[in-house]
Amino acid sequence: MFRTKRSGLVRRLWRSRAPVEGDGDADTGTRGGGGGTAGCCLGKPGASKPNPGTEAELKALTYSILKKIKEKQLEVLLQAVESRGGARSPCLLLPGKVDARLGQQSYPLPLLLYKVFRWPDLRHSSELKRLSCCESYGKINPELVCCNPHHMSRLCELESPPPPYSRYPTDFLKPPDSPGSVPASTETGGTAYSAPMGFSDSLALQERGEQPHWCVVAYWEEKTRVGRLYSVQEPSLDIFYDLPQGTGFCLGQLASDNKSQLVQMVRAKIGYGIQLSREPDGVWVYNRSCYPIFIKSATLDNPDSRTLLVHKVFPGFSIKAFDFEKAGSLQRPNDHEFSQQPRTGFTVQISFVKGWGQCYTRQFISSCPCWLEVIFNNR
Repeated sequence: MFRTKRSGLVRRLWRSRAPVEGDGDADTGTRGGGGGTAGCCLGKPGASKPNPGTEAELKALTYSILKKIKEKQLEVLLQAVESRGGARSPCLLLPGKVDARLGQQSYPLPLLLYKVFRWPDLRHSSELKRLSCCESYGKINPELVCCNPHHMSRLCELESPPPPYSRYPTDFLKPPDSPGSVPASTETGGTAYSAPMGFSDSLALQERGEQPHWCVVAYWEEKTRVGRLYSVQEPSLDIFYDLPQGTGFCLGQLASDNKSQLVQMVRAKIGYGIQLSREPDGVWVYNRSCYPIFIKSATLDNPDSRTLLVHKVFPGFSIKAFDFEKAGSLQRPNDHEFSQQPRTGFTVQISFVKGWGQCYTRQFISSCPCWLEVIFNNR
């Protein structure tokens, strides 16, 4: 009976492995495929070539590894894999220094499990970022390493130099009273009055002795903000439409009067959404959904640049949306733009599914169906 249950778990895990390019069961949405304009982030998984070993070798190797794992650990791995990270699952702690050979290549055990169950095109651990919810986060060379594939994300690498068509003009950085400036309400759907509301909440919390928030999040549908500002005190926040066991900012619970078919379609595609996490080096965004997200942030580009990029982040990838060190350069005392408009340097805009900018028909984020504004508390 013991052997039968273990064998059943192993078979279910093998059936739940990540699809390879060209596999009939492959879900292009989960791998960031599909049409559309090329993004500005090198986070798109490349076309997956066949693994160094044959399918039979990979299956035999995976079976041999899984059969050595405890039954309860197999259940943890199965829960994470079958829910695609939607259900909370504990860490899967296994020896990190054990290597497995596939074809002519040798892989550390964690890397092989990540390849089998999430990213068949994964080549090296340097392409990965451990999520802050993981027990192994921040630990260097521990004996036991978490091998839960959904406690990891792929790193989104930025293009250098970026393509010229993806540049986004920074006219919106001009103070409202400067010549030739465009009112913020015209370009971003009224973001000008969002930040003061969020920052004033921080002072009120401090006066009551409560923990101040480190950011507030506003959800928009085109030019209309839906729901109230969401204050964030915890180090990480899940923002989602439909997430099993989800806690955080549930967009599906907000009452919206928007009848646009495009808005309703995109809203339904938000799914698991994103995870926003405040870490020692900055604020990271992890795309948990099955579709790309698009991000614009002042710290994602050269501080001296007169234009900003809109970055495309594919499913399963993470990007440092706000860099604390770079943010210091945005507070130059002689820089009238940032000293007069602190919200500009301390705001990140995120659009679900649909991009905007010069390479899209939507020039401004206020034309995107569903988007977020993350306003950081810089007090």
